[in-house]
Amino acid sequence: MTAVQELPLFPLNTVLFPGGVMPLRIFETRYLDMISACLRTDTGFGVVAIHQGNEVGSQPVSIHPVGTLARIVDFDRTDDGLLAITCLGVQRLRVVGHRVQSDQLLMGQVRWLPDDPQQAPALSHEPLVRVLRDLLNNEEQAPQARFFAPDWEDAAWVSNRLAEVLPLPLSVRQGLLEMTEPRQRLDILLGMFQEQSPT
Repeated sequence: MTAVQELPLFPLNTVLFPGGVMPLRIFETRYLDMISACLRTDTGFGVVAIHQGNEVGSQPVSIHPVGTLARIVDFDRTDDGLLAITCLGVQRLRVVGHRVQSDQLLMGQVRWLPDDPQQAPALSHEPLVRVLRDLLNNEEQAPQARFFAPDWEDAAWVSNRLAEVLPLPLSVRQGLLEMTEPRQRLDILLGMFQEQSPT
């Protein structure tokens, strides 16, 4: 049984995958304090998807239990005084308990989940690899792409990036995050892609 560790949680209406890049604009005091502490101590925070509730204000009613550790790789002040940060997804985690601090920051007790096994994409996944190459060459992805470490022979890296950039519902993204077999993740994405493609 792996040890439980406590770390701050950032509930969002999105999903962060290991190896993924997420830009955030921070304006709430609790999260400004959290980011300051993370930068000072060189630690990260957990990004968890909201199951029910809102991002801003009071804590969401419920969160999904599986999320991802985020580390800050870049930060800057915006013209309107907000803090703009860029985070990199590191490792999946499972929230086994949580508490709310007096400043309304959500602290989670988490267990670390194992990394996906190293597998190459199957031949049947080649269309998805081509789609991802095209998507990541898009100018809109350029700001995030500089933080990527592409590994086209790793089914986990390919499936995680596709799950981020394709227009998928939050519930589908969360389901893909919780899967432990990267080729199975690609199989599901391939099925969705084929359903959407004109015959």
